[in-house]
Amino acid sequence: MDGSGAGQQQKKKVISLKAIDATPANFKEYGQVVGASPDGARYGPLDAQLQLNLGTPRFYIMNLTGRALRFNSITHHASVTQCLGSVGGQQWYMGVASPSIVKTNESEGYEADSIRDVAKHNDGDDNSNESMKQFHQGGIFRSKAGHYYIPPSPEDVKVFRVQGSQFLKLNVGTWHAGPLFKDASMDFYNLELSDTNEVDHTTHVFSEKDGVGFVIEE
Repeated sequence: MDGSGAGQQQKKKVISLKAIDATPANFKEYGQVVGASPDGARYGPLDAQLQLNLGTPRFYIMNLTGRALRFNSITHHASVTQCLGSVGGQQWYMGVASPSIVKTNESEGYEADSIRDVAKHNDGDDNSNESMKQFHQGGIFRSKAGHYYIPPSPEDVKVFRVQGSQFLKLNVGTWHAGPLFKDASMDFYNLELSDTNEVDHTTHVFSEKDGVGFVIEE
């Protein structure tokens, strides 16, 4: 959010990203592009490879409005794959960056410090900012959901265009911004867990942390 105050207003750098048509080959680092298959086709590797075992699956249609072709933040889910597709097959866009979750065995030595630092921060401890700074010097952060991650770099963000009878399956941990679209409103089917938005929603705000925002070139 833009703000003003007594000091000089800090300007945000706007990065323009050219949209790429999503294909199974160029999207595999982030998940899958799944299209229509013949009736009766057997299950195989081209089908969405899902992880839904850590909760109750939720499949629903969500109505989105006012999702212009720009974004300042990006989100990941650490416990579930996510499938998103346009109900009517209209064109839409998704900003993505590769998963950067740090596995438990890689983050040993951080856990005790992170819990202490987060507690200090929440309690308003005068030393909390310095504690958090020391913890984050290694580039590893602890999410409110409890897992560890490395924030995405603005240079790693790409934008994909999706259209027609296909949907995106996002791998666990894939950073994503969207769906975004030119229409005033669109309906999307969404497969995740029943509590994904409440307990598994880690967001990195580029405009605050990196001083940048993104606009999409078609």
